[in-house]
Amino acid sequence: MLSAGLAPPGAAQAAPAAAPKPAPKPTAVQIAGKFPGETLTVQAAERPDLFKRLLSEVSWLATTAPTTSKPKADKLGPKFTVIVLVKDKASQTYELYPNAAGGPRAFRPAKQPAGKKTPGWFYGRLTMSESLRLSGVPLKEKPDVVSGGIGGGVGEEVPDDELDPLAVGTDVLADVRRLFLLNGAVLLVILLGLGGIAYLIRRRV
Repeated sequence: MLSAGLAPPGAAQAAPAAAPKPAPKPTAVQIAGKFPGETLTVQAAERPDLFKRLLSEVSWLATTAPTTSKPKADKLGPKFTVIVLVKDKASQTYELYPNAAGGPRAFRPAKQPAGKKTPGWFYGRLTMSESLRLSGVPLKEKPDVVSGGIGGGVGEEVPDDELDPLAVGTDVLADVRRLFLLNGAVLLVILLGLGGIAYLIRRRV
């Protein structure tokens, strides 16, 4: 008779499931297009901040459903092919159109280095043009665009008094005071006018 909790002789012990290997992290981003040199590469080890910025422009395209239809060819502007590299081996590839009419566009080709994907068009981030320019692509500077994709006046110094709530409150009170004084002056003129008219009418009566 076997003791409780003991496996019978010869029974194979179940091996613990091996933990899945983490996906390899991208190490570089390559940009190709019609510009001097035609290709440039931003390495994560050499320019980490710029690498992260570039990667953020395309990393979300791998799993997102398409958000728009294909624009007309004459409305797209110049094309830049962005390839995500893992140890110098292509992992993902996308086409970016930073100057497309109506805002930046991105295209995910069906043929991908790591397998086929559903092709699709997307509205790109507003920071696309500036990210490419900072990488070395000859595009017009757009300093009014920040990393989050909204206008914010990057590179402009904001006076301290514009950020000081006490200073702003003082300005508001001064404006209100001037408004009351102006309204008071107008009311006084009206009252004097009415008084003069009443006086003239009384004399005639």
